[in-house]
Formats: sequence, C-alpha cells, structure tokens
Amino acid sequence: MAILTINWQPNKQVSTPIYQQITNYFQEQIAKGNWAVGAKLPAQRKLAEQFGMNRSTLITALDELMAVGLITSNPGSGMVISGNHWSSLLAEHVNWSQYVKAGQFKPNSHALQKINQFETDAVIRLSTGEPAPEQFPRPLFQRAFAHLGEQLTSLNYTEPAGILALRQQIARHLEKVGIHTHPENILITSGSLQALQLVSMSLFPKDATIYTEAPTYVKSLHVFQSAHTHLAGIPMDSQGLAYWQMNAPIQGHHAILYTIPTFNNPTGIVMSAERRQQVLQTAQEHRLPILEDAAYQDVWFDQQPPQPLKALDKTGNVIYFGSISKSLAPGLRIGWTVAAKPVIDRLTDVRMQTDYGASSLSQLVLAEILADPEYETYQADFRSVLVKKAAAAEQILHHYWDDFATWQTPTVAFICGSA
Repeated sequence: MAILTINWQPNKQVSTPIYQQITNYFQEQIAKGNWAVGAKLPAQRKLAEQFGMNRSTLITALDELMAVGLITSNPGSGMVISGNHWSSLLAEHVNWSQYVKAGQFKPNSHALQKINQFETDAVIRLSTGEPAPEQFPRPLFQRAFAHLGEQLTSLNYTEPAGILALRQQIARHLEKVGIHTHPENILITSGSLQALQLVSMSLFPKDATIYTEAPTYVKSLHVFQSAHTHLAGIPMDSQGLAYWQMNAPIQGHHAILYTIPTFNNPTGIVMSAERRQQVLQTAQEHRLPILEDAAYQDVWFDQQPPQPLKALDKTGNVIYFGSISKSLAPGLRIGWTVAAKPVIDRLTDVRMQTDYGASSLSQLVLAEILADPEYETYQADFRSVLVKKAAAAEQILHHYWDDFATWQTPTVAFICGSA
C-alpha cells in the first residue's frame, strides 16, 4: 500500500502539547476513514522534519497511538494503520484518552514511563534503590513463616491503623534512633510514598505551599502537584537545608516543609545535628509542620547519622515516615507514619476509605522479623555488604569517568555526581 501523504502542521501557538496535537489529528483521520487500514506512515525522520520537531516528541505521540491500537510497527515496513477496525470503534466507544488526560493526578514524565516499562528481573535497577536479591535474609523469613504457620488462624482485615503487634515492634525499633512513641501514634502504610499521598489528601488544602529541598525526591513532586499545591524549592549546602533562604510563610496561609534530612534523595547529603536543631526551631517559630521522610534511616555505612528531627520534636510538629523498602524487602510494601494522635486518626480514617489497610500477611511477617534477635545481625551484615558494593561502584567510576565527571564518596547506598 502507498505511503500516506500528510498535508498538516501542528500549531505551535496554542497551549496543547505538540505530541497531543499529533495524536488528536491521527485519531481524527482514522475515525473519519480518511486513512485506510494498512496504509503506511512516512518515515519518522521525514515526519519530524515536516512537523518541525525533534524525533523524541514524535515518538511520544506514536507510542500513544500504538498503545491504543491505532497504528502498528511492522519490521521492514515501518508504521502502518492498524487493521483492528478502530475507525468504527472510535466512533462508537468512549474516548478514554480524553478522560485520562483530564485526571487530577499528574502523569510521570515520558522518560520515567519508559524506564518503568523496561524494568525486568534481568535488569539491575539503579533507580529504585532496592536491596540486591543475594542480600535477601532467607533465614529471617523462614523463621517468621514457620512461627506464623503454627499460630495463624485467619488473614482478615486488620485493625484500622495496622496490626498492634507490628506497631509495638516499630515503636521499639524507633527507640534505637531516639524516637520515643507509642503504638497509637503509629499508622502502618504501604511505604513513604503512600504516606505522602495520605497526608496530601488529608491535611493539605488546595493552594497550600510545600517547601522542599532542591533537589528532592522526584516522585514526591508528583504527589504534591496532584494535590494542587505550590512548590517552593530551598537550596542546600553540605550541612543540609539552607533554612534561612526560605521565605516566611504568609500569615493565615497553609504551608508545610517536606524534608529528607537523612541521606537526601538524590544528593545523599546528611543534615548535620546542628542544622537539624536550627530547622526545627525555625519551623516551630513559624508554626510550620514538617514531613520527615526517613526512607534511608537504616541504610548507613560506618557512622550512624544524627537523630531524626522527630527524635528532637517536643511539640508534635513533625510527621515522620519510615519504611523497610531500602533495608529489608520492598515487596512487603510496609511503611509507617509517626505523628500526633489527631493526625494519625485523620490519616487512618482516610486510609480506610481508600484501600482498607496494608497486607495483613506482610504485617504479621514483619512483626515476627522485627522481634527476631537476629534482625540486628542482619542489618549489620547488610550495611557491611553495601560498603563493599559502594567501593566497587566508585572504583568503576574512577576507571571510566574520571576525566569528565565528579562525585561524592557515598555514606549511604547511592552516589551523587555530575558530568
């Protein structure tokens, strides 16, 4: 079949993204029957030149069209109009792409979506920061399952805030970093990201200001943006958040500080003990709540980091997020939030309205593991292996990138650098 002749140009003066204009135009031509099934599209390079854009933007549009079955890619013949009768389907069925685009939750960038698609067990995923399979503590899990097998009577829904035995073990675990709390001040979540989502839904009014370190955890930004908040980045120095560069919150306007003081993601910076006191004092003076993300609290190398902000908090201003995703098993999907009782009650209520709680089996297993005396030994061994892996990674960087890149020797399981 002949190659299609396309006499059309995207309008670069309107707010609709170029890739979306292309998608809309292709859908319209196919729905009207103007482009026959099996018709070939011009080569990508030619289309990109005709539309006056780079190929990556064009590929974004073509990927979306392939995802909904409008075009297919045939080896040797390029892109062709699909043969699954989409011309009639588009006319008769709901245009779901319009609803997808109208959703309130912001999508990942196209690059991140592609990375997620290519994540398989055969690929070492540096972006997720998860423990290597060979470090999986099989004996800990075997003992936990064996003990559970003797006493397990059901896997029904758990208590709204999470299984009490697990919250008790987490409270005991947190004492080691100076946080003295009680089970009623702890909510079990599916990890720090869900905790952020719960807080955003439960405590943030629209147009609230969220102060964050610059840079910060990229996925947290999507949560905040989807909650229709205003983001205000605050620079960092080697000691952590440069709090004095933060504009004072407007009187009567809701604001909150989100920080990763222990091994900031992505820089790896550890906020000093003195800076933590200063940040906490500044927040208290402005009655500014703090969200402390401590996902990397247990993943230190030779020197334990300073106490969390929550350990220094005497007024209940800090909401603390913890997790075992980086130090034990992300597949358990277990994290915890520590906060004042009214906050926990509110988050628990919203949590029960959204997914009715974390996996009861995962909670029972983690409670057993945290109670196991060998868990401390596992953590020490885990950190010692990370030290060796970090040294090996840095050696590779020296070998291949010494001439055109710089980086910091890590004190946690990731390296921050620039080229």
